Amino acid sequence: MADEVLRERRGHVEVLTINRPDARNAINGAVSAALSAALDELTEDPDAWVVVLTGSGDKAFSAGMDLKAFAAGEGAAIMGVAGGFGGIARRDLQKPIIAAVNGSALAGGLEVMLSCDLVVAADHATFGIPEATRGLIAGAGGLFRLPRRLPLAVALELALTGDPIDAARAYALGLVNRVVPREHLMDAALALAERIAENAPLAVRYSKSVMFGSLGGDDELGWRLTDEAVGTVFSSADAMEGSVAFAEKRRPNWQGS
Repeated sequence: MADEVLRERRGHVEVLTINRPDARNAINGAVSAALSAALDELTEDPDAWVVVLTGSGDKAFSAGMDLKAFAAGEGAAIMGVAGGFGGIARRDLQKPIIAAVNGSALAGGLEVMLSCDLVVAADHATFGIPEATRGLIAGAGGLFRLPRRLPLAVALELALTGDPIDAARAYALGLVNRVVPREHLMDAALALAERIAENAPLAVRYSKSVMFGSLGGDDELGWRLTDEAVGTVFSSADAMEGSVAFAEKRRPNWQGS
């Protein structure tokens, strides 16, 4: 794996770190390729149950696309990898992924964060899509993902003014799950990841799948997706293991199947 993205395994939790602190963890071609390759591997890895994505240092989670790299001709390398921008913006990752936001998450950096399922933020983090101030628009999912997580009026204000919000307001609006002092960020993100990893991975994946698959749909769609998930999960070895472990008053030994 390239030095642009660091990897660390902690039990069933994989930590990915964008490692360009001097460039505010901006996404160039090498970062996109490395993240894409890592997420491809983790998709197929039966022992990786939860992913945490963060950035190096305490200044920025990611400043978004590296405009210098883009101007140097890396646009196709940045956007054209499996998973799209950053290897994640267009990816349908079944396993839960947590963004540990260690500073500013702006422009494409916010869009990378919005590609994650849960967010733990340092108390000095900021969030925004300032593309309109540069004559651009957010092109990696922010314009439709942001209004799914925020009231429409707030999402519109962020997009149309380009002004950021701080971590306290992001938490109050429900954009992030936790806000902690910067020195406790990774401990808090890992604690959340490890809490999820205590549960049956198949049940976790299908719970995520039903929730995302039914967004914007009616009850008929929700019931269809739920019934399909129930048919798979309830007949799994882990469903039996969970019941037996409960009866025997012990921790379950999940197999992921």
